[in-house]
Amino acid sequence: MMFNKKNLIPVPVLLSLLIFILILDLPSQAQETIKFDDYFLDKAMRINFYQVGQAKEEQIIINNIYQEPIWPESKTNLTNPFNYGHYFIKVYEVASNQLIYAKGFDCIFGEYKTTTPALNGVSKVFQRAIRIPWPRRKVNLVFEVRDKKNILHPLAMETIDPDDYHLIKENNQPQDYVLEIKKSGPPAEKVDLVFLAEGYRAEEKDKFVSDAKRFAGYLFDIEPYRSNQEKFNIYVIFRPSAENGMDEPRQKVYKNTVLKASFNAFDLDRYMLTEEGFLLREMAAEVPYDAIIVLVNSKRYGGGGIYNDYCITTVDNQASQAVFLHEFGHSFAGLADEYYTSEVAYNDFYPQGVEPLEPNITALLDPEHLKWKDLVSPGVKIPTEYGKEEIDQLQAERRTNFQEMTKALEEAKKKNLKEAEIKKIQKKYEDRGKATQEKIKAVQEKYRYLEDKVGAFEGAGYASKGLYRPMMYCLMISSPKIEFCRVCQRAIQQMIDYYSH
Repeated sequence: MMFNKKNLIPVPVLLSLLIFILILDLPSQAQETIKFDDYFLDKAMRINFYQVGQAKEEQIIINNIYQEPIWPESKTNLTNPFNYGHYFIKVYEVASNQLIYAKGFDCIFGEYKTTTPALNGVSKVFQRAIRIPWPRRKVNLVFEVRDKKNILHPLAMETIDPDDYHLIKENNQPQDYVLEIKKSGPPAEKVDLVFLAEGYRAEEKDKFVSDAKRFAGYLFDIEPYRSNQEKFNIYVIFRPSAENGMDEPRQKVYKNTVLKASFNAFDLDRYMLTEEGFLLREMAAEVPYDAIIVLVNSKRYGGGGIYNDYCITTVDNQASQAVFLHEFGHSFAGLADEYYTSEVAYNDFYPQGVEPLEPNITALLDPEHLKWKDLVSPGVKIPTEYGKEEIDQLQAERRTNFQEMTKALEEAKKKNLKEAEIKKIQKKYEDRGKATQEKIKAVQEKYRYLEDKVGAFEGAGYASKGLYRPMMYCLMISSPKIEFCRVCQRAIQQMIDYYSH
């Protein structure tokens, strides 16, 4: 059976039906009353669906529903204590109207609808798959989406009978090379990570396994992962690609790879994603997994991470370690980007006057109830002055100087000036750049005492003004050390505990 939009209940009808469904705004309130075995079998239900639309309209179209042989996630934390994700999936038992499962998530479409093409009405289709425990009885599956004020609204609903013969219950035996590289306990009581190979040829299987072990090591080199190693199971899945690497559209390079990973996501040069959402989950389901990491066999800089979907990174760039840890922070713990000077493709990703969902940035609308108030260092003022205005101005001068140097050198070459003259021009701009850098260092030195302090530092979430991060440095912005700030460490720890209890 192909589930399509005719099967999904339209929103006006859905709104009426939801009057009869017990909507629990605080899922944790129901958590104590839900016993896994009363409502679910120890299997998973994977729902493959399409998200279709643009900035003003979107649809959920279910493609197929599959049974997976085991439910690897927590059997006690069924109604997700976190309020992360711009979308939510909620499962209600039909007979009792009881909310029995809930989880937030993000998706490629959620990012796409903030881009200029989507705002101009250009519709696109993206694959996504989500997973719920296999229900014992008939359930209502409700998709919810947030508005610009982060309030959840129903988007679509599907009634699912677990005995429906249209549900696909294939015996999904692994077709790929599968290796367990770390075993700490039962899947439902541990964080289960799976590394998938992308852009590795058949003869490079050993390299992939070595890369996966190396990247697992990167996790356990830093806190809070280092202190929680016994809470992780780790698997690798290798499926060979016909060619190395991934697509690089701006360079007109296209590779035949398993997951069709590509740079230039949303036309951003360094942003890499895969849109093969169905295949991604089908491969991952060969093992018990909570989180997916795609390793791409390339030396190029870049990657991507989407909350409760997947993390993807290249493996052989000098910055691959930091990129991986940063992107996994997105996909695993729901952390926000803390940088604000780099190019992004989004428009109004964090609307003014609305508190972000993520645990590591804030609009500081209510300083007395700062979400990390208990971690603020004694004596540090909120908001926290750290020389930002001076540094931003100096960095702007440095960028302008670099642009002017590039233009001047191009003009000099067009005029066929002698090498000595070209070097003289270059030195003039380089000296100017060095002088600016010294001024930046002087400002940074003035505020160096704040480097290990928690406060509220303006500049985060792609915005120079109006959004704040907890510390000056962190892997979610940039850091002279490979480490997360204390607020991000706590958020990661909470997610580890969620999956391992």
